[in-house]
Amino acid sequence: MKTKIWLSGIALAAMATSAFAQDATQVRIMWYSDGIEGEVIADLLDRFEQANPDIDIILDNVAYQVIQEQLPIQLASGAGPDIARVTNLKAQAEHWLDLRPYVADPAYWDANFGDRFDWMREDGSNAIPGYMTQLTLTGGFANATLFEQAGVELPAHGATWDEWAEASRKVMEDQGLPAAFAIDRSGHRVAGPAISYGAKFIGEDGKPAPMNDGAMDFFTRLTDWTAQGLMLPEVWVSAAGTTYRAAADDFINAQIPFYYSGSWQVANLSGKIGDAFDWVVVGSPCGPAGCSGMAGGAAMVAVKYTKHPEEVARVMDYLASEDIVREFSERTLFLPAHSGIVAKGGLNFQSDDPMVPPAMNAYVAASAETLPEADRMPAWVWGNTVYGAIVTRISQVMAGELTIDQAREMMDRDIADQVEAAGQ
Repeated sequence: MKTKIWLSGIALAAMATSAFAQDATQVRIMWYSDGIEGEVIADLLDRFEQANPDIDIILDNVAYQVIQEQLPIQLASGAGPDIARVTNLKAQAEHWLDLRPYVADPAYWDANFGDRFDWMREDGSNAIPGYMTQLTLTGGFANATLFEQAGVELPAHGATWDEWAEASRKVMEDQGLPAAFAIDRSGHRVAGPAISYGAKFIGEDGKPAPMNDGAMDFFTRLTDWTAQGLMLPEVWVSAAGTTYRAAADDFINAQIPFYYSGSWQVANLSGKIGDAFDWVVVGSPCGPAGCSGMAGGAAMVAVKYTKHPEEVARVMDYLASEDIVREFSERTLFLPAHSGIVAKGGLNFQSDDPMVPPAMNAYVAASAETLPEADRMPAWVWGNTVYGAIVTRISQVMAGELTIDQAREMMDRDIADQVEAAGQ
């Protein structure tokens, strides 16, 4: 925060400093956090400002719901921040600035981030829209202490969703817990399990396919588990529409023995659980088609409505530099999306928590088990349309407002309406 002092005795001496401060170009960044990464990015940006006093960075830390619901409205009106951290990448690609004419070394960007540019740019484009701040993978966390206290063995690698639900039920009943497990209220979160049961969301023409029996197989299980009191109902029925709700606090407070979320929660769990109990990453439970999580991540993107593309590119060059990406990854406990860093390996994840290294390694191992359908989703323009329909209608089934058959019909209709509205 810059403070200006206007005193007649030092007015002349301060004139140059004041004029320089006024000349600094303001770059506004909209940022959300799952864990400690907000603190880390603030520190990194402070260092950038010290080395680049002609750029004044305003870091707006907002709730994820703001990114999902308010940012799209700003973008649609031709406004918004200069840079944003987002997860809705492909569907909003038309709003991202092509950094290729502005960054210092486009070849560096292509070499280290290019394999995932298609996740965030329009089909057929050669744009450099930004970079993935991290890769993520959905997966499960188990409270090993609760399982041990209940005398229940953790299901082995390759166990099914049914087996995890049953094992968690035994722990719930033995320990007097309110539920056996929870999955974040997110269509993205349940897409991987649905694909493990044979869901095919992408049609042969590249447009959304109708919900098939594989998808409905898992969604029926999910709603049945909720009706039986196994899935924590508040997570899904306490909100409406596509509103996101994580169940991390329920797991942190030892209210559930099994929690399905993703790798971005490792730092959050480590920081908040401490030595209260032992927890482990267990990958994704299996269905008939496989044991797939969903790869993805968040990206820093430049917004094309910025009035300062050159300054924005300087900030992005700094944040995407190898040393800064490495430091950000090590401090936040995120999997880096920088191919050069991945090839070199040797990341020193900064944690004194003995739970963290095995958790990160478990996610690395699980990343090899994602199914092809799941791997196609991040670069698919209709991904968030499908996720939104899923979370909206499945929540209504859990709340007793729809039957599962009605939800199937309405998901297909919701998605078809959005495709038609887009003129496709």
